[in-house]
Amino acid sequence: MIEALKNEDIIRSVGGRFKFTAMIQKRWRELLMGARPMVEPGSMTPLEIAIHEIAEGKIVPKDSDGRDQPSES
Repeated sequence: MIEALKNEDIIRSVGGRFKFTAMIQKRWRELLMGARPMVEPGSMTPLEIAIHEIAEGKIVPKDSDGRDQPSES
């Protein structure tokens, strides 16, 4: 799953490395607090689940008004 952290397409689609990192941290925290995974967790850790959800487009970045940004795909 670490390979996804190096994937420039994913990083570009969410708006850059900083936003990608912030999204991972926010979702990771939600998962640790009991949120249900949006992907089949299998034996993945909460961090891996968060990255996987973002990579699959199940978590999308918000714009400055708090609305979901359209996908650039």
